[in-house]
Amino acid sequence: MDWGSDLWDQYDVIDKHTQSGLDLVERYIKFVKERTEIEQSYAKQLRSLTKKYTKRGSKDEQDCKFSNHASFQEILNELNDYAGQRELIAENMITGICVELTKYLQELKQERKTHLSDVKKAQQNLEASFKHLESTKKRFAKEWAEAEKATQQAEKTENDLNATRLDVEKAKHNAHARTHTAEECRSDYAAQLQKYNKEQNFFYYTEIPQIFNQLQDMDERRIRRLAEGYCQFSDIEKNVLPIISKCLEGISTAGGKTNEKQDSMLFIEQHKSGFERPSDVEFEDYSQGIKPATSDSSLNPPKVRAKLWPFSKKHKVNLKSVVFGLDFEKLPAAEDFSHLPPEQRKKRLQGKIDDINKDLQKAQDQSDALEKMKGVYEQNPQMGDPSSLEPQITETAQNIGRLRGELAKYESWLSEAIGGEESSNTINNNTQHRLTCAHISSGVAADPTQNIYTEFDDEFDDIETPIGQCTALYTFEGNSEGTISITEGELLSIMEEDKGDGWMRVLRASGEEGYIPSSYVKLTP
Repeated sequence: MDWGSDLWDQYDVIDKHTQSGLDLVERYIKFVKERTEIEQSYAKQLRSLTKKYTKRGSKDEQDCKFSNHASFQEILNELNDYAGQRELIAENMITGICVELTKYLQELKQERKTHLSDVKKAQQNLEASFKHLESTKKRFAKEWAEAEKATQQAEKTENDLNATRLDVEKAKHNAHARTHTAEECRSDYAAQLQKYNKEQNFFYYTEIPQIFNQLQDMDERRIRRLAEGYCQFSDIEKNVLPIISKCLEGISTAGGKTNEKQDSMLFIEQHKSGFERPSDVEFEDYSQGIKPATSDSSLNPPKVRAKLWPFSKKHKVNLKSVVFGLDFEKLPAAEDFSHLPPEQRKKRLQGKIDDINKDLQKAQDQSDALEKMKGVYEQNPQMGDPSSLEPQITETAQNIGRLRGELAKYESWLSEAIGGEESSNTINNNTQHRLTCAHISSGVAADPTQNIYTEFDDEFDDIETPIGQCTALYTFEGNSEGTISITEGELLSIMEEDKGDGWMRVLRASGEEGYIPSSYVKLTP
């Protein structure tokens, strides 16, 4: 069964049906375009989301050392890759379905137009042949009527007694001519009728069926191609499913990488100060009798209870401020961070080294890019002048040299900080020993676990012998607890030398004793 045999008389139906098929292709193309817009919008929103939550900056990079932070960043990276796959789906649908089907649709429209035009031409030709047939038929009928009329007139003239021989001959000649003309018209009509029947038979049994079958073939090809487009709609997404699955597996893997114990240990390593905990508060026994009243001398002040380590950020102080009663946060920060406790100093130095390494890598990349651009300019002078890049290359090289110098400087300080841990422990032990001696001299039992988190008493019970003399180079205002004020040129007695922390304990002539910066005095021979 085909359209040419069974639908030979359904031209209008075929016209509407083929147009409906083309409209469906057009609708499907529009549908896929809107789907791609949704995919592109979805991918864009996913990328914006990942960009919003991706950490940047040194503080965020520090947090990413923890597994739970790092896993979240991996999830964001995987989601960003997932967004890329959604974009790929949209791109493939545009190129593989929309573009190809649009091109194919234009070809179908042109082919359909050609076939329908052929049908109209064939129909017009048949109608013209039929009109010509009608024309010959009418002429034949007219001429035959005239011939019969002329014959009757000739017979009447011949029977008329009053008619002359000439009139009779003339009437017969006219009748004969009319009859001959009628016979010619009859032959033309018969020939045209035969021709028309032949053309009509060709039209209905050959020409129109062929055109309708071609339209049928076109419509079936359209349906097959549209079906392929339907399958592509699914296949395009199936092709990226393995990658999408890997992205989702990566997200699951990132979730499994979190290690709470490891994060806790890393947090400890980052923030531990390395100091000991405060010891127990000692028991002061007042049941041993009332002691004699002490003098008002500043050498024997009443004992002050050791302060506990403050935990709040607002009151947090470092080791030296606890031991010596000094606020080191108010002192100018040293470039090598020597004003910080050992662990904090190492951490700050390592952070500085990391920052310098990043800057050095950026500068090196910039230098490589400039050298590559210079090579391109040398090979293609029309693109630019190589000498114009020399100032930038020189500046970049100088910047790299400066950064390498800073890197070497901070690495040497870090090496010194790591190697100086033993001496720092020695200082802590000496300080603990002094605290223990002070408690023994005050009549309180010494606790071997006493550590450097307790504050020094402002005065000492035992009379110590000075270990040297020094002269003040500058005036120093001792506003913090444990320090004393000195004036320029004042002669001082050294009671405790600098242990590597930048402070020494001195005794003034007035009997006042406390800590001053070591750099503010000059030793006296």
